[in-house]
Amino acid sequence: MKTTYVIGHKKPDTDTVCSAISYSYLKNKLGWKTEPRVLGNINKETEYALKYFNVKEPAYVNDVKVQIKDMKYLSGAMVNIHASMENTFNRLQSLGVTGLPLVDDDNKLKGYVNVKEMAKNIIEGDIYELNTSYDNILDVLNATSILRFDELIQGKIIAAAYKSQTFTTTVKLSNENVLIVADRRPILEYALNCNVKLIIMVGNNAFPEDLIPLATEKKINIIKTPFTTFLTANKMKLCNFINTININENPIKFTNQDYRDDFVDIATKYGHTNYPIVDNENNCLGMLRLIDQNNYEKRNLILVDHNQVVQSVDGIEEANILEVVDHHNLGSLGTTIPISFRTMPVGCTSTIIYEIYKENNIEIPETIAGLMLSAILSDTLLLKSPTTTQMDIEVARKLASIANLDIEEYGMNMLRAGSSIKGMTIEEIVEQDFKSFKLNDCSIGIGQVMTLDFEEIKKNMNDYVKHLDEMCETNNYKVAVLFVTDVIKNGSYIIYSTNAQNIVSESYNIPAIEEGTYIPKMVSRKKQMYPAIAEFLNN
Repeated sequence: MKTTYVIGHKKPDTDTVCSAISYSYLKNKLGWKTEPRVLGNINKETEYALKYFNVKEPAYVNDVKVQIKDMKYLSGAMVNIHASMENTFNRLQSLGVTGLPLVDDDNKLKGYVNVKEMAKNIIEGDIYELNTSYDNILDVLNATSILRFDELIQGKIIAAAYKSQTFTTTVKLSNENVLIVADRRPILEYALNCNVKLIIMVGNNAFPEDLIPLATEKKINIIKTPFTTFLTANKMKLCNFINTININENPIKFTNQDYRDDFVDIATKYGHTNYPIVDNENNCLGMLRLIDQNNYEKRNLILVDHNQVVQSVDGIEEANILEVVDHHNLGSLGTTIPISFRTMPVGCTSTIIYEIYKENNIEIPETIAGLMLSAILSDTLLLKSPTTTQMDIEVARKLASIANLDIEEYGMNMLRAGSSIKGMTIEEIVEQDFKSFKLNDCSIGIGQVMTLDFEEIKKNMNDYVKHLDEMCETNNYKVAVLFVTDVIKNGSYIIYSTNAQNIVSESYNIPAIEEGTYIPKMVSRKKQMYPAIAEFLNN
């Protein structure tokens, strides 16, 4: 069964992370194979919750773009550089391809060979040259070993076609010769005395037993083949190592982590038929054919706590979205097939997930209950946010009972842990919980940070404004805003990009607004911060 990733939004908060873990657990109990994933670094508040319940942080996923590893490439399609030409050709035929990657004994990519170069070598190459292994010769000639002393056989091929007397008087033999011969004793004796590299007995003729001691003494390799002299001579060239012909030693290759889009671009540019696939250590994994560029598997996703493309994982358009569980307004997400879309006007995604547990009669473990409670208390600011519903309150109480927790005590400890900005950079503070929203033909960005120490932020107000300005330029935001929420005072301080003063002034009906203005009871991005700006811009 293929693994489905359960993911929340970018800049993960406690609801996103805990909902992904809790829903993944539920789906696995229902027979699915899922794993929770995060799209970025978790914040201190979420870290506190995970450590409290001794739950491992979900693995990070950078994107879900189709990679080479998702494509149906020919796994294992390769040939050793010391394979014979015949063995290579047979491999090509069995796979139905016109070329193959070449690898060494450690499976490292060493080149690429194609049928065209093999044919060219057979037609134009030196028919007398042999450079191969003893085993390759046995294999190609369907031969039997008589004497074996060398693993590597190199030399010039000579067939004993002349009469014995003519051959022994006119043909010079040496240790650099491979002799093809039948049952012709004078020539065999001559070959032994000349210390040839290899004697090939054709027609399954036996090598004279009385000559074996001399051949052994001189360490002369001997085999016999059922083939005729003519057929043996013709097949000798096919015994050669495949890397003895003209090969491409630096082929265009891809790693299994490369993206399909990059493969298509490069393959279209060069127009080759086949491309070797390797891992990060140049170990060959197989070969990808150009004709297989559209043969791939998409990643399966379940989205929790968001439904906008801009907030989701990069490459989501290349993935299969199977489900959405969310408590936000509907965004720009679209699918090609009907999916399960569960959304409710509640304060937290985990509230919805609790209901799905109950609908499926799945028992909620203490740890999962604690994580879901953490999500609810975080998203509703201890059940005090305007987004809080009676359903959130009731579910929180039930989860607290399962997890054996005091809502107020645990919630305050968690929020305090998350509100510390000690040691954080301005970029980290602004972007730890920053969301992008697509609104008609423009984009806006709204960040929110929980802290009890606004005075520390106030010291560097100009730097925060500068960073928001940079975000506007980089992301083409019409407005970028950071709300610094004080959970004790139950309100937020607002910091905004310099191009947005009129927008935020009108949106929140504060004529004399300035950087750092405190807005009482402004604590919900979903119900207060975003809707006010969206309504103003729409009008």
